[in-house]
Amino acid sequence: MKEMSLKYGCNPHQKPARIYMERGELPIEVLNGRPGYINFLDAFNAWQLVKELKDALGLPAAASLKHVSPAGAALGLPLSGVDLQACAVDDIPGVNDSPIACAYARARGTDRMSSFGDFIALSDVCDAPCAAIIKREVSDGVIAPGYTPEALDLLRTKRNGTYGVIRIDPAYEPEETERKQVFGVTFEQPRNAAKIDASLLEQSVTANRTIDEAAKRDLVLSLITLKYTQSNSVCFARGGQTIGVGAGQQSRIHCTRLAGDKADIWWMRRCEKVLALPFLPAVKRPERDNLIDLYISGKGGDAFGESGWDTFFTERPEPLTATERAAHMAALSGVSLGSDAFFPFGDNIERAHESGVTYVAQPGGSVRDEDVIAACDRYGMAMFFTGLRLFHH
Repeated sequence: MKEMSLKYGCNPHQKPARIYMERGELPIEVLNGRPGYINFLDAFNAWQLVKELKDALGLPAAASLKHVSPAGAALGLPLSGVDLQACAVDDIPGVNDSPIACAYARARGTDRMSSFGDFIALSDVCDAPCAAIIKREVSDGVIAPGYTPEALDLLRTKRNGTYGVIRIDPAYEPEETERKQVFGVTFEQPRNAAKIDASLLEQSVTANRTIDEAAKRDLVLSLITLKYTQSNSVCFARGGQTIGVGAGQQSRIHCTRLAGDKADIWWMRRCEKVLALPFLPAVKRPERDNLIDLYISGKGGDAFGESGWDTFFTERPEPLTATERAAHMAALSGVSLGSDAFFPFGDNIERAHESGVTYVAQPGGSVRDEDVIAACDRYGMAMFFTGLRLFHH
């Protein structure tokens, strides 16, 4: 098939709309539903991300995309008991027996607020445990190289049978030249085929030059994620997954603040008092995510009200104290930080330090590189200049 008609373009008034190939056949097959224009933009961006993660790091990978930027990306590493709870999959049998299910649980768990209504990409065949996670989350669709019969049956029941399920040919490679139109003008450039691996981390520029294999993996993961994130962008990673992505900001410090704030929430969701919040069974999953963020922020009192807490909880939650919050945050360390372009000022490092960053990878090349290096040295961080800018538009 060379062409597929779509319901509409970016907005309902933009029609007719289609996707098509100028040469060859479309590398996809729609197995269920009718994915739309934005769904396909997310799907193709996300597929490139997970395919490259799998190729570079040798583990199954998953991504959760919203509006052409990752809300989260992760590798298929086993989940601890705390991770199972924080990712809201502790009641699904067999999750840790499925690397691809672990990968998606982690990717979705990076930023559960932003992943609401996501499009999912999986590097490997979707199995039943992974489909069980997808089935109960609010999501628009999934792209993968294949689906087990059990997984496909589960996904076909989602959203009253309209859920978008796409199978992609894993051997498909696009042409080396890519083109797009803006305002009737055609832009052309070579595809961004830059290879991202640990060889980019050879130029250490700080006093601390120590980095272990896990941190190298996390820096590579963050850089590959940035390759498919709308610029400007910054990515925090830890334990084989993103923990905060700051995308599409005009100022790099705003990227770092946004990603750092998300990383803080990710970590606070693992606090014992947060995990023990006594939700009523009737409270739906998206509402739980909203309430957890409110609770972590300390604004829960305003949201719950003096008598409104019993709408959500079996008993009134005890607020997090400033001491408890500070103690839990102090335990966050070993975080890796990637940036798609150089840091122009040391304020980015100051903010990164607040969220446990120990390792940094960025292109370098700022007139204030020495200030940024000095900031890293103050906190004992190891920073590496990759020499590779990763803008994505």
